[in-house]
Amino acid sequence: MAAFLESEPGLQPDPFRLIQAAGQPQYGIFNQPVTELGLADFIYRTPMDKLASRWVRWAHYKQFQFVSVCHADWILAAAIADIRYLSSGFAYFYQRSSASLTEFKLLQPLGRRSKMSPSPVAGLAQIAGAKSRISIEPMGYHWQLSLQSTELNANLLLSAGLPAEPLALCLPTGYNGWTYTQKHNALQVTGELTVGQQPVALDGALGGYDFSAGYMRRETSWRWASLSGYSGNDVIGFNLAAGVNETGATENCCWLNGKRYLLPPVQFSFNRQQVDTPWQLFSACGAVQLQFIPAARRQERLNLGVLASNFRQYCGSWHGQIMLSDGLQLSCNGQPGLAEDHFARW
Repeated sequence: MAAFLESEPGLQPDPFRLIQAAGQPQYGIFNQPVTELGLADFIYRTPMDKLASRWVRWAHYKQFQFVSVCHADWILAAAIADIRYLSSGFAYFYQRSSASLTEFKLLQPLGRRSKMSPSPVAGLAQIAGAKSRISIEPMGYHWQLSLQSTELNANLLLSAGLPAEPLALCLPTGYNGWTYTQKHNALQVTGELTVGQQPVALDGALGGYDFSAGYMRRETSWRWASLSGYSGNDVIGFNLAAGVNETGATENCCWLNGKRYLLPPVQFSFNRQQVDTPWQLFSACGAVQLQFIPAARRQERLNLGVLASNFRQYCGSWHGQIMLSDGLQLSCNGQPGLAEDHFARW
């Protein structure tokens, strides 16, 4: 595993290349972020063991980046996705008191007016339209989010305390693919945010990010849960998922006052046809017992035959507890957070 870095704010993690000398990724849960993917050296083969063509190598690679900021009164979220044939982005602001959702979205065929970060810790991901733009820039253990639109504008910096403990892992996906995921919740947030030309105070806001890339399944689906918030004097966060990274490990973890704890596999129980009913999340060992109460959702359906997506991301509140490996308990008593249910054919 890569060595863990303890450094001053603003410094980069130690160099760590995902694709190794033999042309294959290093698998496992890492103690620091990958600094270079090394995609050009990945030896990609078909399920019949033949070298994949240049077209297939390009078309099968996917990448997306997501940033969220949670406050007791509101939630902000933004995403950029590159599925090769199409680049997309969205951003929204959910106001809890009025149950209102302010949003904009962008679609660009074949990556026009868009690009993705070449590294999980450096570079710039961006998608632009005629009157709006989303930019996400990783900078070591900091993440910059910039939004420009008629109603929603932001220039925010998400910062991890040091020593920083992000979740970083790479696992096999399907027969011949892999997925690298890097996430970190309960980050400090500074900067400026305006909605409808009105400034929004950031006091008490906490953020999280998601960088995911790799050769994913042609048809895939996942369930996902996220929280960044406070429990009394504790700063808490978690990332829970099912459907993608589950070959030998999971991407389930939580943070308590900056310390990362790995968590067991979790079952998601909910009714897609009754979208306002609570979700139940639980682990077989009993360590995770959570309920999510949805309050609003961003939904998008696209069916083009070759490409399809059924995307539902919910804003809501989390209730329950997570028992940690050292006997401490993470308690959720209505903190705002996110849940997601997504089917994709890409």
